[in-house]
Amino acid sequence: MALKIRIGSRPSKLALAQAAIVRDRLVAQDPAIKIEIVEIRTSGDKMTSASLADVGGKGLFIKELEQALADRKIDLAVHSMKDLPAVLPPQFRVAAVPVREDTADILVTRDGSTLSALAAGARVGTSSSRRKFQALRVNPALDVQPLRGNVDTRLAHVADGSFDGVIVAMAGVKRLGRVNDLKFVELDRRDFISSGGQGALAIETLADRKADELDRALAAINDARAFYETAAERAFLAALGASCTTPVGVRARLDGDQLGLAAMLFSPDGSRELSDAIMEARDPKLAPSAAENSGRRFAEVMIERGADAMLGKERIA
Repeated sequence: MALKIRIGSRPSKLALAQAAIVRDRLVAQDPAIKIEIVEIRTSGDKMTSASLADVGGKGLFIKELEQALADRKIDLAVHSMKDLPAVLPPQFRVAAVPVREDTADILVTRDGSTLSALAAGARVGTSSSRRKFQALRVNPALDVQPLRGNVDTRLAHVADGSFDGVIVAMAGVKRLGRVNDLKFVELDRRDFISSGGQGALAIETLADRKADELDRALAAINDARAFYETAAERAFLAALGASCTTPVGVRARLDGDQLGLAAMLFSPDGSRELSDAIMEARDPKLAPSAAENSGRRFAEVMIERGADAMLGKERIA
């Protein structure tokens, strides 16, 4: 009998595109698989105007999907990895991470301007305090404003002139097929270290499931490199106690037999910043536990340099 899989997804255009990517990769591995995409509207989808930091962070985008998993109404949920809390409740796990998309941030404007070329007072929209503070490092004269909504909605604010530019993830623009109809510049990755997990999809399942055909199907589309890199990034965030709204960027990158980690974090008001980078030997088998150890070690380096105090946290002995 053919394997049947119910994929849970938010109803946004981008979320459905991401669920379709997972569906198509599963079917490519086994054309006999039967897949249904189940749309589930989350609390985050219902709150379109409030600041995420004020109403609970990006975890609001996954609560109802996890409930559907717990109730066994779906078999797996597909998320933007950066929307997942760094530490999941024990009943859930990241079962697979497909090949990662571009991790860059981009600036979309009407004429393809760079950040530094925008005039004083230019209105730039972003949903992220990290991006806000990074943009102001490049051009302190900008008027950076919070901007909620799905990617298409944010891009429309540039087209209608209400914003001079918006900063979004390249991955979302690519997955929506919008690359060729926008004017944008890729932001320097040294100035814009991206959010942990940016560009990656997380396939979440129940943690206590017995190994079965679904696990074998997910293993076939898992990318060991993406899993390893994101495991390091998430362990770094967890060790810092960072939430989805903490102004911190972290990027892990495998380069031959080395794992490079770079991070940039800010105080809550953006007045102070801290950045660093390390290189470590990667595990030959790309075991996620080894990546997590690297992420935690890097967090300890940042903590020794004052990351806890900068984030307003007290170190617990």
